[in-house]
Amino acid sequence: MDSARLVREARAVRFLRKLVLALFVLFVLGAIALWLFAEPIVLALMTPTGPFTSDVDLPAPNYADPSAWSALPDREDAGDAAPADHPSGDQRTLPVDVFYIHPTTHIGSAWNAGVGDPGLNADTDRVATRLQATAFNACCAVYAPRYRQASGLVFTHPSVDGDRAADLAYQDVAAAFAHYLGTSGERPFIIAGHSQGSIHGLRLLREVIAPGKLRDRLVAAYLIGGPIPLDAIDLPVCATPEQTGCIAGWNARAPGFTPNAFELRDLPAMTPGKPGEGRQRICVNPITWTREGAAPASANAGAVFLETEPPTILPGFASAECVAGTLQIAEMGTAPRDLMSRILDRTLGAGNYHAIEVQMFWLDLRRNAQARVAAFLRARG
Repeated sequence: MDSARLVREARAVRFLRKLVLALFVLFVLGAIALWLFAEPIVLALMTPTGPFTSDVDLPAPNYADPSAWSALPDREDAGDAAPADHPSGDQRTLPVDVFYIHPTTHIGSAWNAGVGDPGLNADTDRVATRLQATAFNACCAVYAPRYRQASGLVFTHPSVDGDRAADLAYQDVAAAFAHYLGTSGERPFIIAGHSQGSIHGLRLLREVIAPGKLRDRLVAAYLIGGPIPLDAIDLPVCATPEQTGCIAGWNARAPGFTPNAFELRDLPAMTPGKPGEGRQRICVNPITWTREGAAPASANAGAVFLETEPPTILPGFASAECVAGTLQIAEMGTAPRDLMSRILDRTLGAGNYHAIEVQMFWLDLRRNAQARVAAFLRARG
């Protein structure tokens, strides 16, 4: 009896070992395939299926509910993170706000993602708000709305359905900003965004802020990693480090970079009535905060990667020079990247630094936001 049981147990152990080995082999082969064919695989995963109308039943966020926000100044959340040597200010007492619009964190076949997905919300908090919005938490109280973000392919492969998906996402951003205005009094604010967030930020500036008195409360807009044309809006491009009421932004690439299928396109809906492709984009050097001239890596205050524990701070991480609307990075250190981040980098293409455009100049951005806020408050008296 005992002998038969031992035989069965031995067979079970061998079977489990074979199963684990098979699963491990499948995982390795899958990882190799994803690494070798990252671009077409990710493209397939992100391609929306069916018409846009399949997504219009997603519930709109209720911005009176704190759960509709990735960060708010009156609670502890992802917007409070900071390196020990560069602490956050007291979000309840800072005199200026930042309205931060996160980039695409949704990877899937839906035209738009809902705001009720706990996993997606956690990803947004971890890889967007924590890594990017926190650059502003020394000068500003952080407001970061969730919204029914559009598929990333909406901005790389323009279409009529894609325009509708982008418009749905923007309507949420506009509603969140309206809610913010209703609770903020007359406080000054910064508009900040990255990638998809910058595209919605541009429309918010054009349709809501620039045409009226709200522009007098605008400290600056940081629209990073978006295809923002020079003539996109009736607001100046920042030309000095302390200029206010202006727009700064950049798209970081290596010299000689060749765009692939994941390069953001100049969407006609972004700037109605103006030409589409081929317009020079805004580029403000995030080291010098001017539009001209090159800055060596040694002048970079520091890249900050809050995804590591403790946070990685790398002074002198990257050089920067605006060349024909692109921020060219001739010198760059090694960024801490996990496996999924490396796959993302490979998908975007060699020399495309879109994924870390904020982190690589995090300290420069932090200090400049503080400088512009100080200049704005001085001018106000």
